Amino acid sequence: MSAADTHRFEFRARFRRHAFGWRSQPAVQRVRQAVTEIKSITRRDPVLGAEGAVLFLERVSPALEHVDSSSGAIGTAVSHAVEELVPIIARAPADPSTRRKWLDRLWAAHEADEMPYIEVLADYWGELCGSKDLASAWADELVGVTRSALSPDPQLHGHFHGASACLSALWGDLEVLRELP
Repeated sequence: MSAADTHRFEFRARFRRHAFGWRSQPAVQRVRQAVTEIKSITRRDPVLGAEGAVLFLERVSPALEHVDSSSGAIGTAVSHAVEELVPIIARAPADPSTRRKWLDRLWAAHEADEMPYIEVLADYWGELCGSKDLASAWADELVGVTRSALSPDPQLHGHFHGASACLSALWGDLEVLRELP
């Protein structure tokens, strides 16, 4: 059993579906507290911190569905959280199997993101992959639908939530290639 299986993240109980009412300020505060908790854990155990970051990103959108977002405060707080948590996940010294599982979980959360709180996560997909091989595999998986979505043909083009993830994975693949001797 891994440390992630036995560790109890404090934020977990606070971030369940529809956990917050309409007021944004309590939700903003809880988002900040969760990020602080994850960063604190990361200093001791980077893999456990990354697991916490993935767990938070899975749970944040469903928890915030009823929050009034008209002021932009909650969207801004979540965007800042994503910006702070992506490097934690990307830099975690996780084995390829664990990283694949994290990406599968993040992809499922991204697909289910009805209020688009974590849509920006796709922009970091290549970084989250952590390796050229994994970035290439994700790009291969997403490139067909992305090509159709970006097509000039009116019969084919449209919105695909994974288009920026595909482009990010392709870019991540190129960035890794530039670092090679």
